[in-house]
Amino acid sequence: MAAGGSTRAIVAALLANLGIAIAKFVGFLLTRASSMLAESIHSLADSGNQGLLLFGGRRAQQQPTAQHPFGYGRERYFWAFVVSVVLFALGSLFALFEGIEKLRHPHELASPQIAAGILAVGIVLEAFSFRTAIVEARHVKRNESWWSFVRHSRNPELPVVLLEDLGAMVGLVIALIAVGLAAITGDPVFDAYGTIIIGLLLGLISVILAVEMKSLLLGESARPAQVSAIAEAITDSADVRSLVHLQTQHLGPEELLVAGKVQFGRELTFHDVVDAINAAEQRVREAVPIARVIYLEPGNASDDANVTGLGATPDASGRRQERDVPASDADHHG
Repeated sequence: MAAGGSTRAIVAALLANLGIAIAKFVGFLLTRASSMLAESIHSLADSGNQGLLLFGGRRAQQQPTAQHPFGYGRERYFWAFVVSVVLFALGSLFALFEGIEKLRHPHELASPQIAAGILAVGIVLEAFSFRTAIVEARHVKRNESWWSFVRHSRNPELPVVLLEDLGAMVGLVIALIAVGLAAITGDPVFDAYGTIIIGLLLGLISVILAVEMKSLLLGESARPAQVSAIAEAITDSADVRSLVHLQTQHLGPEELLVAGKVQFGRELTFHDVVDAINAAEQRVREAVPIARVIYLEPGNASDDANVTGLGATPDASGRRQERDVPASDADHHG
């Protein structure tokens, strides 16, 4: 559902942005409004971004190789990061440059009614794309707030499309207001100010996206609910005495690496432990289907102190939160 929903949202945004880019550029040629030019470049950059997201999705489907044994799932994160850079370079910086140039060399608008009509059509098309992204995101967002979804989603495409469409909608409204004020007052400075505001808006969105995609590229853990489900699945057996430690990391939006150390009953033979590990891995896959790569090994509670980064589990916000170290661990640390 997530992958298919992402593709539908991307294609809807791509088609809308291509149409809007063409319409706004025609509007710029007729009116010479800098805000129209900034918006046309913005839509053109968005179209290229959607192409990059589709390209990343196809690249991520490659089979694992000897050089990349865990597959290419993070290609989706990489190309989403590239999108944030493109949005900043082609969208934000160009709009700021164009707005400053318009302040230095202002000129009156020609045919502002045409510009307003094209911007109104753009708002309608962008609203269609935005609605598609919202509908698809709701399938995976559930009860989260929209801000929390953007900040903590392991799916890179939907937050990118949502923020791009939101920025485009707001940018179109700003451009429409700027053109309207410039036409009413006869002062083209409003058009320049609108262009600069659009540039600042795009810059803010690109920075938010870059920060989030960087975190995903570095490797984020599973969501807290998934971590709890995995831990419960591992310990749901009489053969398991305790879960010594558990670590997870996303290899891609729909692929999770699970590594853990489990304390089994001392009465189990070697073959019993092997069977218990296989059974635990099967339970984990049933509880959390995206747990594709699982490494479980037997161990004692004191072994936890020998592994760097243990004793930390994700809290509800997705950040890591220290837990109390068992007495055996504290004794081991001295």
